[in-house]
Amino acid sequence: MSIVPITSPDLDAAEVSWFSALCSDDYEFLGVPNGDLRSSWDHCSGIVKTTEDLGFRNILCPSSYQVGQDTLSFVAGCAPITSKINMLAAVRCGEMQPIMLARTIATLDHMLQGRLTVNIISSDFPGEKADSNFRYQRSREVVQILKQAWTRDEINHEGEVYNFAGVNTDPARPYQTGGPLLYFGGYSPSALQLCGEHCDVYLMWPEPMDALAERMKAVNAVASDKGRTLDYGLRVHMIVRDTEAEAREYADHIASKLDDEYGQLIRERALDSTSLGVSHQARARELADKYGYVEPNVWTGVGRARSGCGAALVGSVDQVMTKIEAYQKMGMRSFIFSGYPHLEEARHFGTKVLPQLKTCSLPHEYGRVPATMPDTPLGLGERR
Repeated sequence: MSIVPITSPDLDAAEVSWFSALCSDDYEFLGVPNGDLRSSWDHCSGIVKTTEDLGFRNILCPSSYQVGQDTLSFVAGCAPITSKINMLAAVRCGEMQPIMLARTIATLDHMLQGRLTVNIISSDFPGEKADSNFRYQRSREVVQILKQAWTRDEINHEGEVYNFAGVNTDPARPYQTGGPLLYFGGYSPSALQLCGEHCDVYLMWPEPMDALAERMKAVNAVASDKGRTLDYGLRVHMIVRDTEAEAREYADHIASKLDDEYGQLIRERALDSTSLGVSHQARARELADKYGYVEPNVWTGVGRARSGCGAALVGSVDQVMTKIEAYQKMGMRSFIFSGYPHLEEARHFGTKVLPQLKTCSLPHEYGRVPATMPDTPLGLGERR
């Protein structure tokens, strides 16, 4: 039985995703820039195409103001070169006027024919240092407006940040029924409130399992108050080899040239570097043993050179499978994996572990994706 009630209790599969390094986050050695692994269109779209071929069901396309690519532009470019994999587009709420954002997402959803999912982000903009409560209020209103745009004939919203009345929603009608699923990660009370009220999948970063259980209970308390349930997911790096010794040796290898002072600079340039979630990743590193392991097979060394998700599952195929199964028993239905370099590690996981996992697409499991072209203005609906 899962830790908390979940939306998909009877689902015996998981949405297994990978990560496309749009924001200058691909390395052969952590913290050592490599021109062959830059966040170019060729490299990042190659990650998408390779992971689709391997059988991954979704791919996270992150958002950050670092050398790299704009997320929504990248997702649009991937639409004609893919046919099966979903795209999890990170959207930083407030960057775009919310009604125009609704139209942009609806356009992408039609281009991908229902293969779009959305990761709601609430961190600062470049050059901005906003109050946390304001940022989450802004994000809450953006999500409320998106949902109106995708499910109603008009947008009518009176809020602290945005005010709209009588706006027609024809241009914003998505391909999916009710719009794309909303994924969300955050630890502050404001973040939990937003997720519990409005989002579908609560994403966590790697910590000891008892800490992850507490995260799930905290956001479920909010969701329950609203008469809702959520599904849960984990964003974690991956180093899997035939034996644990080989996996641990490779973990040591990718960290062998890391200068901790430069690693700190990498962490601090991220827009979420001061968030509560990042502080929990730092705390996990503090609790780790002298080799960087905070619990068996959970290595925190990755966090020495990146903000955000800062730990990896490190072990043999059987050990990694056991860990994933344990997370599933807790109630997790979504996993977003990655590794360094991303293409090579996708192939390791995609050939050694992925064939042993029963996978699914959550939008399909939720009944969001219609079997035929929908009756929308961009589909088969009346042209007005």
